[in-house]
Amino acid sequence: MKASVKTAENGRKIVENICTEPCSIERGMRVLGGKWKGSILWHLQDGPVRFNDLNRMVGGASKKMIAQRLQEMEENGLLTRQVISTKPVAVAYEITDFGRTALGFLESLKDWVEDNQL
Repeated sequence: MKASVKTAENGRKIVENICTEPCSIERGMRVLGGKWKGSILWHLQDGPVRFNDLNRMVGGASKKMIAQRLQEMEENGLLTRQVISTKPVAVAYEITDFGRTALGFLESLKDWVEDNQL
C-alpha cells in the first residue's frame, strides 16, 4: 500500500498508510540496489562467466568490490558459484532462475536510460 500525506482540518499533516517495515521497493533495492549488482546479473544472462572475465566486463569496479557483490548475490540466491579448479583457482558464476526474474526490469531500465540519453 502506498503511503500518503493528508492535511487535517486543524492544518496538521497526517501520514496515512505508514510503512511500519521496509516497503517492497526498499526490500528490492536491498537485494539488487548495491553498486554493480545489476551489471553483474546482466553479464551473466548468457551463461556462466569466470571471475576474471566478469571483472573485465564490469569496468570500473575493483576485484574486491566484485567479489563482495558476488558473495551477497549468492547469499540472496541470484547466482551460483562453481569452483572449476583449485590449482590454479578458477571460479565461474551463473545466474539462477530467481536471478533471471530480474532481467526483465533491468532491460526496461537499460531502455529507459538509452531513450532518455542518461
